[in-house]
Amino acid sequence: MKIKQFIPQDVCLSCRGCCRFKEMDSILRPCLLEEEVQELLDKQIPFAAISIERKLMLIPDPKQENSYICPFLNVEDNHCKIYEFRPFECQLYPFLISLRNNKIFLTVDLNCPYVKEVIHKKEFKEYTEYLSAFLNTPACKRMFKDNPHLIQAYIEALDLLELNL
Repeated sequence: MKIKQFIPQDVCLSCRGCCRFKEMDSILRPCLLEEEVQELLDKQIPFAAISIERKLMLIPDPKQENSYICPFLNVEDNHCKIYEFRPFECQLYPFLISLRNNKIFLTVDLNCPYVKEVIHKKEFKEYTEYLSAFLNTPACKRMFKDNPHLIQAYIEALDLLELNL
């Protein structure tokens, strides 16, 4: 499944925020769909450890002590080594699927600097509407039913709208 990119690529490559984590077991570690795991294997991408919950296992950041990075992040140029077939959750970010009081919400990570700039602009509202329509398609609903680990109780995320998944 491909999602239309929200953040312009030049902004993403200059931020140095995504794909970096303060804790090795961060809730923001990307979850993988079963087909994404298989795709990585089929493309003979160097193995990245995946937890039993199908989350990528982070590695120590070679440039910053007590910090962790996605195993697919090239810290030299801030590029993703698997960008063309990055996981669904990576495509979705800074938007997240959150569980709150037994309801499922489309949320946005307020730690993203780009979100802070555009959250009150028309483009943000339009993209949120696009995501709502996309995520409520039968194919996405099936994907979430088959991959409940994609729905997390994210902290520091703003609820945008309830999803009917």
